[in-house]
Amino acid sequence: MLYSPIKFRNLEFQNRWVMSPMCMYSSENGVATDFHYVHYGSRAQGGTGLLMVEATGVVPEGRITNKCMGLWNAEQAESLERIVAFVHENSESKIGIQLGHAGRKASTWNGKQISLEEGWETVAPSKIPYAEGERIPHELSVAEIKKLVRDFKYAAKRALDAGFDLIEIHAAHGYLIHQFMSPLSNVRTDEYGGSFDNRMRFLVEIVEAVNELLDDDHPLFVRISGTEYAENGWDIDESVKLAEILKNKNVDLIDVSSGGNIQGVKIPLFDGYQVPLASEIKSRTGMRTGAVGLIKTAEQAEEILQKDEADLIFVAREILRNPYLAIESSFESDDDCYFPPQYERARI
Repeated sequence: MLYSPIKFRNLEFQNRWVMSPMCMYSSENGVATDFHYVHYGSRAQGGTGLLMVEATGVVPEGRITNKCMGLWNAEQAESLERIVAFVHENSESKIGIQLGHAGRKASTWNGKQISLEEGWETVAPSKIPYAEGERIPHELSVAEIKKLVRDFKYAAKRALDAGFDLIEIHAAHGYLIHQFMSPLSNVRTDEYGGSFDNRMRFLVEIVEAVNELLDDDHPLFVRISGTEYAENGWDIDESVKLAEILKNKNVDLIDVSSGGNIQGVKIPLFDGYQVPLASEIKSRTGMRTGAVGLIKTAEQAEEILQKDEADLIFVAREILRNPYLAIESSFESDDDCYFPPQYERARI
């Protein structure tokens, strides 16, 4: 199954390997650099079915750091268009982009909040900082929330114009959308807080806005944290409820990660530690899911697929260590996988 094709809308991936979106902290004013060109181009040469470009801020204040990528202007779009064109012309990989806003976890470096002089004021659903001692974030007004929904849509339009095959909305890891979803970080009393449906409203409005731009050739993924490992916080049951909603909102896959919203929680780490979250969402809702989290080998990935725990395998650290993971694993299993024609002499 790992090397079998799969379709989302009309878009077909050659296999189930996905390079998970990972911040590289190497942009200049949100613009992708030659590093990104080589980074993503090399993974495309490795036979991966889908490459996900790192979390990309829809507005300047939405970046995690001042070295993170952005997509709020034409210069940023042009730098990404060059990467997309290379991937399409020199591989069989598809390429997507993850659009996000860091909210109260923005304006940082090495995990620490930086000064206003070096960074910027953060925003959030409520006046609750992520960590003790951090600045209190600005509480977004309804008008500001509506503007951010439009900002996600504008960024998605730029991504599509740059040639990206799909869009992923980043609603995980304690960033802005997740902050709205969790009752621990959202204590609003208006239409964006309180009840489950109200806390989902921001995400649902973004999904609806972005889907207005998408056609049958361009799918929509959403990344969530299946749980935030905190009492009375966002958990797997709420994730299942959300999946049921997104399934009816033309979302094609939920990319299931975990944690990130509550500082200091204990996360049990082991190989494939987040796979049970993807599996539960899939089994309870029928929604297609992506599994991520310390997945290191083709054997491990194949087992996840055979057990029907997920539909795609998102790989992060292992594909940083080895850009040719998909190709090398296909050699061992004698499966068919794209191989750069320039490297043909090395196949045998």
